[in-house]
Amino acid sequence: MVFFMIPGIAFLYSGLSRRKSALSLIWAVSASNAVCIFQWYFWGYSLAFSPTATNGFIGNLANFGLINVLGDPSPGSPLIPDLLYSFYQMEFACVTVGILMGGIAERGRVLPAMIITFLWMTLVYCPLACWPWNINGWAFKYGVFDYAGGGPVEIGSGIGGLAYSWVLGRRQEKELQNFRPHNVSMVNLGTFMLWFGWLGFNGGSAFGANLRAIMAVWNSMLAAAFGGMVWCLLDYRLERKYTMVGFCSGTIAGLVAATPASGYIHPWAAVIMGIVTGAVCNYATKVKSLIHVDDALDLFAEHAVGGILGLLANAFFASRSIIALDGVNLNVTGGWVDHNWKQLYIQVAYICAVCSYTFVVTALIVKCVDCIPGLHLRTTAEGEKLGLDEVEIGEYANDYIEVRRHFMDWTTFGNGTGAHRSSVVGDKHDQPTLAQRDQQQNLHIEESNPDTNSADEKTLDLPHADAASVS
Repeated sequence: MVFFMIPGIAFLYSGLSRRKSALSLIWAVSASNAVCIFQWYFWGYSLAFSPTATNGFIGNLANFGLINVLGDPSPGSPLIPDLLYSFYQMEFACVTVGILMGGIAERGRVLPAMIITFLWMTLVYCPLACWPWNINGWAFKYGVFDYAGGGPVEIGSGIGGLAYSWVLGRRQEKELQNFRPHNVSMVNLGTFMLWFGWLGFNGGSAFGANLRAIMAVWNSMLAAAFGGMVWCLLDYRLERKYTMVGFCSGTIAGLVAATPASGYIHPWAAVIMGIVTGAVCNYATKVKSLIHVDDALDLFAEHAVGGILGLLANAFFASRSIIALDGVNLNVTGGWVDHNWKQLYIQVAYICAVCSYTFVVTALIVKCVDCIPGLHLRTTAEGEKLGLDEVEIGEYANDYIEVRRHFMDWTTFGNGTGAHRSSVVGDKHDQPTLAQRDQQQNLHIEESNPDTNSADEKTLDLPHADAASVS
């Protein structure tokens, strides 16, 4: 189920982007998944979860290449073997780097992004995963409540994506004008694929078929539902439209907040968390304009802010009775509902550490890669204009027909200044295909015949839809 989130992220990002860069984001998410699998097998799992490392910051290479990772009790639970746990945690890492790839939207080259993926996994994600989930991690010993990855997954990808976008720079101003998602149906499809996978993400973090897993699934559903409704209503107040993109954005924000909190809180608290998250994350989308960072897919507003809100919800609403439902953690005191007042500053300290470390190290990694010859981060201005699908991938998400490369070149009868005589362009560079050149020659012969009816000429020059509208 968690693996199903990878194509969900890809389709979501593709639908939110312009048509000319839609496939590049699918490619980036898919390829980063492969890079992450290699890194996790190579040394990622060892750096995050090796039990013999005692520095509290990052693991060692005792389990390099999954050496001795077999049937011993896992770091997450004594009820599941180490090998299964390593595979499950690998999918968490793949989802995280998939989210991170949103930072390159519409202007970032994919080869440097893959190099950054490997380095980021090693220097950022592995330490972040070690802190709250390794038995020797400093956050684990400090008593942090992070159920399924509010720090490593959500804040890591959200703040990391913000830092990546900041170093990468803004898109050209012309590309920012009149921007809208090219395929909202794809946005909806990706969102519900993510929602389905998220139930395995959060429910599976109880590491067993127990009541805590079912509670986590229930809380995830409630937070997502209320987050989607609140975001949609807030958008309605501005445009008097019930936007699908708004509903999907709020749903994802609610699921993000549920990631660190769903296994700690009661359902009534999940409702409160969903409402607050939908509202706060909606307003957080304005931050990128205030700080002049082109966070094209709102990684900061949804993942970073949503993860922070989920971690804070644990400080207030985490309950001993919910934690004990797994039958393993029977003596863990919750948050303020259990009169554990110090849990708030523990959660705040953890949030500050994760945010600051992620932003600084991610920015340094991205900047260093950009300085390597041949690995410059951005495509050219012309490449950005043509779209990354053409300059980076060479294929397109949608095989489509258009009247003109530039809309303003189009006229009703195809006689605009500088316009081709063909009814459709042959390729993305306005060069007609051989079949279209033959069509042009035939039209030229008919035009040279004085007996040809002019009305028929105009009909021949039009796409079928336009001819029908004229008639």
